[in-house]
Amino acid sequence: MVKKRIKEVKKVKRTGSQNLIGLILWITGILVSLAVGFGMIDGTLGVRFIPEVVTAIAGWIVVVLTLLGLLLAILEYFSR
Repeated sequence: MVKKRIKEVKKVKRTGSQNLIGLILWITGILVSLAVGFGMIDGTLGVRFIPEVVTAIAGWIVVVLTLLGLLLAILEYFSR
């Protein structure tokens, strides 16, 4: 039953406007993630009760994973 439902979901065609909205939301997510990560690195965006060093390390993790996700998404798009 579940496999049948998954196949049905994969068959759904997206319209041009849905693709555009998805792209806009994806780009917005990337920009917000980078803004948060760099804010944590610079110390502009702090987390209560957590030392600045730990926050900066977490910021670098956010930035690196965001860029890695961006790269993988681009590679997946062009490998289709």
